[in-house]
Amino acid sequence: MASSALSPDYRRVPENSLFAQPDCGKTVKNHAIVVRQTAFWPFLRGDLRKYLLAGVLLVPFFVAQTTPLAYVALSTAGLSSGLPMGWQVKVNHGKPDVSVCANSDSSCVHLRSVKSSFGLERRLDIDPGQMPFLTWNWKVAQLPGGGDFRRSSTDDQAAQMLVAFSDHRIIEYLWDTAAPKGVQQTASFIPLVHIYAVVCESGTTGLNQWLAETRNVAADYERAYGKPAPHVEGLRIQINSQHTGTSAESYFGEVAFRSTPQE
Repeated sequence: MASSALSPDYRRVPENSLFAQPDCGKTVKNHAIVVRQTAFWPFLRGDLRKYLLAGVLLVPFFVAQTTPLAYVALSTAGLSSGLPMGWQVKVNHGKPDVSVCANSDSSCVHLRSVKSSFGLERRLDIDPGQMPFLTWNWKVAQLPGGGDFRRSSTDDQAAQMLVAFSDHRIIEYLWDTAAPKGVQQTASFIPLVHIYAVVCESGTTGLNQWLAETRNVAADYERAYGKPAPHVEGLRIQINSQHTGTSAESYFGEVAFRSTPQE
C-alpha cells in the first residue's frame, strides 16, 4: 500500500508535570492529619493513573478517526518504463498501444486506440465504507468521432474508468464524445450484465488538459443498484474506437481510493 498511517506520538510524563507523584514525606505533627494525608494521596494517585492510561489508550482511536486513509492503485511515482506495478493489459479487440510517458511535470500512462478496444486492469480489495472516494487524473488528446455510449453501434470512448464490485456489478466513469456531462444510466446491452455509466466529461471541453476527478463510488453504486456497495475487487482504465472505426488517445495519472475527497 502506497499510503502511510500516522503513528501516535507517545511521550513520557515529565517529572514536573501535574501528573507526577507528589512528595508525601513532609513531617506533620498532628497524627490524625498524617493518617488522612497518607490515605488520600495513594487514592488520588491511583485515579490519576487510570485517567492517564485511559487517555493513552484513546490516542490511537482518535488518530485513526482523524487521519485520512488512502490506497494508491496506480502510482506514477518513479514510473519510467514498463507497465505500472500490479496492472495487466486486457485486449477486447485489435492491437493495444500502451506506453509510459515521463516529463518534468509528472509521469503517466498513455493509451492510443486505432479501431481497437483494450485497457489496463488490476485486482484489489477495497471497502468503500472506509474509502468511498475514487480520485484520478486524466487527459484526452483525441476523441473517437461519433462516439456515444448510449448506442451499442457507437459505444466508443477515449477514456474510461471502470470499477468492478464483488457482486460482479460495474460502475464506469466516461469521457464521452457526445453524451452530455452528468448523464447517468445503464450502459449494458447484454442481458444479466450489470454496467452503470456516469459521464464525467464530454466532448472537446477540456481537451488536451489534465483534469482531476473525484467520485463517491459508494454513493454511485447505491444510486445505480439500490443497495449498499460491496467491496471493490478491480479497476480498469480503458480506451476503445472499434465500433466507430476511428482513433482515440488518452493519458492517465495517479488513481487512488480515499476516505475523504481530494481538495
